[in-house]
Amino acid sequence: MPPRPAYRPDPRFARLGADFSDPVAPARFPVHLLRFRNQRWAERVGLDGLDAPEWEAAFARFDPLPDNMRTPLAMRYHGHQFRVYNPDIGDGRGFLYAQLRDGGGRLLDLATKGSGKTPYSRFGDGRLTLKGGVREALAAEMLEALGVNTSKVFSLFETGERLTRNDEPSPTRSSVLVRLSHSHIRFGTFQRLVYHERPDLIRVLIDHVVEEYYPELADREGEARAAALFEAIVHATARLAASWMAAGFVHGVLNTDNMVVTGESFDYGPWRFLPRSEPGFTAAYFDEMGLYAFGRQPEAASWNLAQLGGCFSLVCETAPLEAALKAYGDAYLDALRAAMFARLGLAPGDRTADLEFLQALFAWMTEAGAGWAQFFFDWRCGAASAARAAESPQAALYATDAFKPLRTAIERYAPVRPEHLANPLFGRARPPDMLIDEVEAIWDAIAARDDWSAFEDKIAEVRAWGAALGLAR
Repeated sequence: MPPRPAYRPDPRFARLGADFSDPVAPARFPVHLLRFRNQRWAERVGLDGLDAPEWEAAFARFDPLPDNMRTPLAMRYHGHQFRVYNPDIGDGRGFLYAQLRDGGGRLLDLATKGSGKTPYSRFGDGRLTLKGGVREALAAEMLEALGVNTSKVFSLFETGERLTRNDEPSPTRSSVLVRLSHSHIRFGTFQRLVYHERPDLIRVLIDHVVEEYYPELADREGEARAAALFEAIVHATARLAASWMAAGFVHGVLNTDNMVVTGESFDYGPWRFLPRSEPGFTAAYFDEMGLYAFGRQPEAASWNLAQLGGCFSLVCETAPLEAALKAYGDAYLDALRAAMFARLGLAPGDRTADLEFLQALFAWMTEAGAGWAQFFFDWRCGAASAARAAESPQAALYATDAFKPLRTAIERYAPVRPEHLANPLFGRARPPDMLIDEVEAIWDAIAARDDWSAFEDKIAEVRAWGAALGLAR
């Protein structure tokens, strides 16, 4: 690999020792067909200089990167899955492959999905369907464009196997995905240590998380460090939940093993974006009770935090943990206010008035059946978009008496960077979106004709949309 100054290997997780992971070997695949290479993030971490054979060696065969992990590690964790505790899980079809720093000094993971069996595969084959890889890439790209703190799909190879799945027409094509994430340490990583009655290892893990992800807390010690870390995770999780709501995103599977300590969104299975405002909208066909419905996501995040707080209570007095958890509600509302006004392209004002406005807006959107993405597109920067909104496919909704008070409120707010409205994408009737019908059409073209043009065009459109909005991190 040509040396790049931006490549800063720093394999830290293995230093935790054998209590946290298991060494594993990657599967060997009959075919390596590159389907997606995230060159813009490769540039940020100094891996853009890899040529095609080197990229294949790294992200399909998993030969070690220079000065990085010599052996992949399957991470150990447990978790509540739909609020039922499961002690039999862990990295069942993936592993931590490498760690490195970005330009801001953040410790990032390169980890896999579909890379073969591990000690935690149970009855699974350790593989990922190609459709699953395509869906994860589309979700991550759209969330990044909308300003959500999300993992990135770094690489996707088709691997030439035929897989059987109950929720897809089978046999179906296989893939291996590499994800770039700001930590894979889950709430469930702590839960496993409680299950095994290892408060000593909880302290070790707390120290690791502080040192690598919350260095501003490094001057705290003992119980004060644990309490401060939990409080920081509460606030990071509140921001995450709020960002999903502003994006109109339904994760689908908010188990404790799918939430990480940095508050980053990751692991996209049965996700959906809202067609219109509907609090009860679910993504997963198996979520029969609507536990992880759109409107219940903030509650789900809070419940998961309570489980994490229970883990911390083994090494810390409960009073500061309870206080931090109690603060989640206000932290979430503050984060929701920030995320919603950012998506509207408006400067927030008085907190109480802003929250009342948002409550009225959510109620109107649900009652009117307004398209979620369409509304934010139509009223981006408030009064500056009034003429565009009048030409919207849902302009009739904006002409109703029910909307008049909201329009008055919207037009009172100052626009933020209205010059963005000159972008040609704002000249369209409809915004770029990622609704299920389009996702299925993209996959159908791949499945039927091996036609990747719609996928590639969608990635390009979403990235252009992210640039137009100016929300991407």
